[in-house]
Amino acid sequence: MTLLTVEDLAISAGVLSLVDGVSLDIEAGQVVALVGESGSGKSLTALSIMGLLSEGLRVNRGTIRLGDAQLSTATPQALNTLRGDDMAMIFQEPVSSLNPLVAVGSQVAESLIVHDRASPKEAYAQAVEMLRKVGIPEPESRARQLPSELSGGMCQRVMIAAALISRPRLLIADEPTTALDVTIQAQILELMSELAQQAGTAILLITHDMGVVAELADNVCVMYGGCVVEQGPVHTIFKAPQHPYTRMLLKTLPRLDQPPKRELFAIPGNVPSPKDWPQGCRFQSRCDRPSEKCAARPPLQGDTHRFACFHPVGTLS
Repeated sequence: MTLLTVEDLAISAGVLSLVDGVSLDIEAGQVVALVGESGSGKSLTALSIMGLLSEGLRVNRGTIRLGDAQLSTATPQALNTLRGDDMAMIFQEPVSSLNPLVAVGSQVAESLIVHDRASPKEAYAQAVEMLRKVGIPEPESRARQLPSELSGGMCQRVMIAAALISRPRLLIADEPTTALDVTIQAQILELMSELAQQAGTAILLITHDMGVVAELADNVCVMYGGCVVEQGPVHTIFKAPQHPYTRMLLKTLPRLDQPPKRELFAIPGNVPSPKDWPQGCRFQSRCDRPSEKCAARPPLQGDTHRFACFHPVGTLS
């Protein structure tokens, strides 16, 4: 059953187009990875789903639905009711996302209390246990501390605990394990996987780490320059990427069969600014196979595996 549907989403800042024509579906219990370099529009897409776009940004086209709820036209009050209970988000900047004046245990417990899922005492006890599950040592004492008394990695785990505790129907995780060591990263990914499998939570995972994508995701949506350039099942994308950008992203992964000390591949150039979006295909200035056709914008083509390229990998005509 499809839980989240985003159709033809467009986001702008004044006359600047930042996200243009993003569509994706996530079923209950499914993990969809949204990947691409910084500036591709991943976080803006996630914030628009949560109704948390900054002042000056607006959704000027498209629809967003969570089950029967129409998020793109929902009132602020309706969105507040959905946040924390039906949908939750792990933010990229955990320290700035936590209230500096409230103990972290109370912040983790807040959504259970606000949505009448538990009494304050029961919610606090569940918060301490969730802090334990995300790998925070001595959670009883840590729960009484302020965010300023914790490290950045600890604050990241507090944010994850706050998002997971209410077992939301939709979890958006924006680079959830960036500040964590490998052991804790594996622990968090396992918790997220359990949430999807046991509670049927749909997860939108925003990341640039293709290794995490391979481990956790069911489907992949690749963004570049505010647009979706390829999407499909994770095993198909990794085995047979069709868009040159996806192929280059996968080439940046270190491989065990490479010679030791070999220099890792880096995609040449940078993602263009929204002020300088090229006409047609937005990847053409960095592509290794452009042609005159690329002066027009390629449409997404395909069924379960879709890509927007006139010259998919393996062909050039």
